[in-house]
Amino acid sequence: MTGAPIETDALVIGAGPVGLWQVFQLGLQDIRCHVIDALPRGGGQPAELYPGKPIYDIPGLPVCSGQELMDRLQQQVRPFAPSLHLGQTVAALSARDDGRFDVHTSAGTAFLARSVFIAAGVGAFQARPLKLDGIEAFEGRQVFHRPHDAEAFAGQNVVVHGGDEHAVDWALRLADAATPPASITLLHRRDVFQADEPSLALLQTLSEQGRIRRCIGQPLGLQVQDGRLTGIELVTPDDRTVVQPLDTLLVCLGLSPRLGPIADWGLAMERKQLVVDTAGFETSVPGIHAVGDINTYPGKKKLILCGFHEATLAAFAAAARLFPEQRTLLQYTTTSPKLHRLLGVSG
Repeated sequence: MTGAPIETDALVIGAGPVGLWQVFQLGLQDIRCHVIDALPRGGGQPAELYPGKPIYDIPGLPVCSGQELMDRLQQQVRPFAPSLHLGQTVAALSARDDGRFDVHTSAGTAFLARSVFIAAGVGAFQARPLKLDGIEAFEGRQVFHRPHDAEAFAGQNVVVHGGDEHAVDWALRLADAATPPASITLLHRRDVFQADEPSLALLQTLSEQGRIRRCIGQPLGLQVQDGRLTGIELVTPDDRTVVQPLDTLLVCLGLSPRLGPIADWGLAMERKQLVVDTAGFETSVPGIHAVGDINTYPGKKKLILCGFHEATLAAFAAAARLFPEQRTLLQYTTTSPKLHRLLGVSG
């Protein structure tokens, strides 16, 4: 670790929907914060696992996609300008005698926080890797475990490896791109794909049209020429070894949530979830709150809506603890001049 730690009134761990709503509610209490997330971009589970899937149970939004929900939340927190620290996980957290917390991340970033909000969902999402000798050399150049922009693969021969809805969705996104790849091959060990019926029907249509080719086989190794990845070696169901040519390999084997070092922070846990007091959603350590799917209490429901409620009460509790000399008043965004000022809007 180098340099002085970043001092902050609040540190939010997790940039998913509940983490971003926590930022918003803290902002309404005039508490600015820093945010840490393991993913290379904000969005959490909705943006990573079901960006295009419809969500029907967000109040005021009869239907929206996972990505649309995250886009709206990011717009909503903009007045409070949270500092994002992405692509890193919290490696260590410890309490000081004065009630503040030392936090260190996997990227070497250090924080000194007066309060901490764990909105880590079911844990930090890690992409399940394709384990082939030498594949690491092509990570970020020709092999991508977390693809983002379908347009980035225009004109290339792309192989999408996976059999779940994430892989199917990516094959469909590539086919729908304004400038699609030269070829799209959906590779899986068997000719059965797990996705919703509309996606499977569209996959079948595009396969019949020749826009997406389905390839059945188990990866064995890589074919490399002049330092570039040129193909992937496969064993077919009839025990033949073949080579599938490619320019780019998208590995879509799913994401695996890992609780990681949270279990080592000395917080009371029950079945890998943090036990909280529902008055302010504090954990067993005062000043550390847990909101969303990471926590547990009697009657807990793992819904985004419930996480929004938890984050709201956690923000009020944090304000009372951080500023004991001030009364923590309930104010309404419809009428409060203070909240209008914080939001940057006129009354």
